[in-house]
Amino acid sequence: MAISLRQTLAGRWFQMLLDLFETAGPAVVFAAGGWLVIGGHVGLGTVIAFVTVLRRLYQPASQLAGVHVDVVTSYAYFERIFSVLDLRPAIVDEPGAAPLREPRGELEFRNVSFSYGRRDEALAHVNLVVPGGKTVAIVGASGAGKSTLVALVPRLYDPTEGAVLLDGRDIRTMPLKSLRSHIAVVLQETYLFNASILDNLRYARPEATDAEVEAAARAAHMHDVISGLPAGYRTVVGERGYRLSGGERQRVAIARAILKDPSILILDEATSALDSASEALVQAAMTPLLAGRTSLVIAHRLSTVIRADLIVVLDKGRIVERGTHLELLRQRGVYADYHSRQALAAAG
Repeated sequence: MAISLRQTLAGRWFQMLLDLFETAGPAVVFAAGGWLVIGGHVGLGTVIAFVTVLRRLYQPASQLAGVHVDVVTSYAYFERIFSVLDLRPAIVDEPGAAPLREPRGELEFRNVSFSYGRRDEALAHVNLVVPGGKTVAIVGASGAGKSTLVALVPRLYDPTEGAVLLDGRDIRTMPLKSLRSHIAVVLQETYLFNASILDNLRYARPEATDAEVEAAARAAHMHDVISGLPAGYRTVVGERGYRLSGGERQRVAIARAILKDPSILILDEATSALDSASEALVQAAMTPLLAGRTSLVIAHRLSTVIRADLIVVLDKGRIVERGTHLELLRQRGVYADYHSRQALAAAG
């Protein structure tokens, strides 16, 4: 809004002067020229020619004014760009941070609290242990703190209180690049670049061979779809992958995560926007992805987390229930209420 206002104000004086020049200019020329014609100093044709030339000056003058407006507007945009470039990241490597090597993948949230600015706590005294190689599902209502909790693992944020530990070591003592190289994330909306499918897959691991890329695509049940495209793996998917369906984009994201072969996997509502048929394909693709690696799975559809080793229920930033699917159903608490409501909705 401020930039648009500055753009408008920058051109108002030039436009006003040009309008005045265009309106009053011929009248002034005819008045002065008429007096000179009556006095015999110039001919009438000279005055008319002068007015004609004057009119031809309007367009170049207007363009020149437009250049000034564009320059002033560009300064406003560049101020915004440079202000962003000059920002210092809040999350930085600590002095002496030691690289992470061959992690087992055991995560621990130790008395973790987090708040965005001065607002109420998004997480409050969360204590959770995720054993290496196990799948933990995190469920709860919107705004319960699910995404905030998993965002602490790759250090998109640091806890306000407490600590997140990986293999017993505070992740703040690890270099960001080293930590994140062992983490893969599959989000609800997959972003694909306007490049070939091969390039989009290799974004996870640029040095991967063609055989490794194809193996990842097969594991994600995407190889046959890719092979059927006009140029196969060389097919350009378009901006944000518009040439692929939602389910196909998700399977490309899963193939990308398989190719990276991370120790820790985060799935944030990876199937919530898909229809039943696409969801079934994506679920099949996730089976090899989840095998043998520590996984944090956020889901609204409880049908996708039934087989999780542990299900954690968040409510207003606190863990209110934890257990397996059957254990939570027997408790007849928050999870059982979610499950019954979704079952009724599915039944029609």
